[in-house]
Amino acid sequence: MATSRLASARWLGAVAAIAIVVGACSGAATPAPSARPSAAAPSARPSAAAPSARPSAVPSPSPMPSPSPEGSLDDVRMATIQIEADGSFVDPEQGQLLNTAGRGSGFLINKDGVAVTANHVVTGAALLKIWVGGDRNKTYNARVLGVSECSDLAVIQLEGADFASLDWYPEDPKVGTDVFAAGYPLGDPEYTLTRGIVSKARADGETSWASVDSVIETDALINPGNSGGPLVTRDGRVIGVNYAGNQANQAFAIGYVEAQRVLAKLLAGEDVTSIGLNGEAVQYDNGASGIFVSSVASGSPADTIGIRGGDVITKLEGLVLSTDGTMSDYCDILRTHKAGDVLSIEVFRPSTGQTLEGRLNVPTPALTPVATIETGGDQGGDQGGDQPADYTYTRVGVNNGAIVTEIPTEWSDVSKGNWTDGGSVIGLKIGASSDYQAWMDGWDVAGLFMGVSADLADTDVDQYLDDNMFTGTCTYEGRKDFDFGGYVGKFDIYRECGGTKNSYYQVAVKPADGSYFVFVQFVAVSDRDTAAADHAIETLVVKGPLP
Repeated sequence: MATSRLASARWLGAVAAIAIVVGACSGAATPAPSARPSAAAPSARPSAAAPSARPSAVPSPSPMPSPSPEGSLDDVRMATIQIEADGSFVDPEQGQLLNTAGRGSGFLINKDGVAVTANHVVTGAALLKIWVGGDRNKTYNARVLGVSECSDLAVIQLEGADFASLDWYPEDPKVGTDVFAAGYPLGDPEYTLTRGIVSKARADGETSWASVDSVIETDALINPGNSGGPLVTRDGRVIGVNYAGNQANQAFAIGYVEAQRVLAKLLAGEDVTSIGLNGEAVQYDNGASGIFVSSVASGSPADTIGIRGGDVITKLEGLVLSTDGTMSDYCDILRTHKAGDVLSIEVFRPSTGQTLEGRLNVPTPALTPVATIETGGDQGGDQGGDQPADYTYTRVGVNNGAIVTEIPTEWSDVSKGNWTDGGSVIGLKIGASSDYQAWMDGWDVAGLFMGVSADLADTDVDQYLDDNMFTGTCTYEGRKDFDFGGYVGKFDIYRECGGTKNSYYQVAVKPADGSYFVFVQFVAVSDRDTAAADHAIETLVVKGPLP
C-alpha cells in the first residue's frame, strides 16, 4: 500500500455514536449509550430475563372476574404474588448476564391460579417461580398465557387451584382516593403495603419500556420489584397495576379501564401489541435511537426472524424508533396493524457492527445485512472457505477521550494523535492494524485509518473523494451511497489491489447535523474487515475538543 494514500488524504469528521461495552459475564459486545434516555416515569422495573419457550397450547382459564363487593386489606396479601424470572439476558450497560434472576410482583384474579403482572417482569424468562401470600415454604411454577409489550401487562397461569383472588375497582379513579401499593419491592421476600392517595387520575403513561395512554399517579411508595403488583383501594379492590415509580415520590399504576382493554385477550392466550420483546427505548449522542432488546420470547415473531438479546431495533415500517426516548412510535405502529401483519424491520447488531433488515410475519422470516460498505463477495483468501470468526473489539481514544472508537482487538498496532495535512494540524487520527506499517506499505494486511476534523466540516463528500481518488494498483469499481448508524455520505470501492483479491475503501461521511466530517481508509482481507470498518464508524464518539 502506497504511503501517499494517507499523505494525500485530508481527513474530516466526527460522530457521536453508539458506544460498546464488553459484557461482564460473556464478553459479548452490547450497546452502552453515553447518555441514557429519561423515561416519562422512571422505572420500578426488576431485571429482565432470558428467552423461554411459550406454551403451545393455551388452557381455558376462568374468565376475567366481574367487579364484586368489598373485601379488605387483609385479603390483599393472600392474593399478591412474588415472581422470580430466571434466565439470561443482555443489559445495555453491563452486557450479557447469564443465569440471572429478576423479581417482580403480581396478583391473582381467580381461584384457578390466573394472575396479572407486568410484561417486563416475565417476557423472555426461561422459567418462572412464584410465591403466594409471602409463604416461602411453597414454590409454584407458572407459564405465560399472553403479554402486551406496549401496555406492559401479562397474564400467567400458576399450577394449582383454590387460590385467594382479588376483585377489580371498576370506577374511574378520583383524586384524593386512599390507595395502597402491595408487593415485594427490591426482591425482598417480605410482603409490603404502602399508603398514599390518587394525586392525578390521568397522568402521562409514556415511558422508555411501554406506551400507555394514561396512568394513575399516586404518592404511595413504589420501588423496583413492585412492578406488576396491585394498587388497591381501602376495601381491597384493585384500582390499578403498579407500573413505575421515581425519586420524586411519584408512582404510577395502569388503571382498570386501561387494563381491561387488553386483559380479556391475554386471558384467551393472545398477545397484544407485541412481537415478543423485553426491551427499552434508548437514545444516543449522535441522534441515533431505537429499542434495545434485553431478551426475546422463544417462538415469538421477534425470535423467528432472528432478533436476539443485545440487538437494537432502529426502524419499524420505515419509521425511526425512539426519537423521543419512549416506546410511543413503536407501539403506535403495532396498534395500527393487526397481529400477524407483515412489518418491515431494521436492526443494528453491535456484536458484529451490522445493520440487518427483514420482514416480520412472513413464511420464512430472516434478517439479512444491509448493504453498507460492500465486500463484493470475493475478496481475500478466506472467501469460498471457512470464514474467520467475528472480531472482538477494544476501545481506543485520543487526547483524553476527545475521540473514541472501537477497533478489533487483533489490530493491536495502533497509531493515534494529531492528524496533519501539509504540516498543519487539522484534526485527530486513529490508525490500527495487526501490523500498521505493513498495512501502510502493502495490500496483504487488514487495517484502517480514521481522521476527524471540525475544520473540514463544510467539505463536500463527493468533491473530497474526487480530490483523493486512488490511482495505484487497484481496479476502481465505483462510488456508493453510505447511510448507516446516523451518518450519511459516500464511499469508493477498489478491487484486486496489488495483485491480491483484497479490496480497498475510502469513506467520507458526516453526522446528521453536518458539524463534523469523517474520512476512513481501510483494506479488507475478509468480510469481517468491512464489518469492523462499519463498527469503527458506528462506535465513534466525539467529545472534543478537536485541534
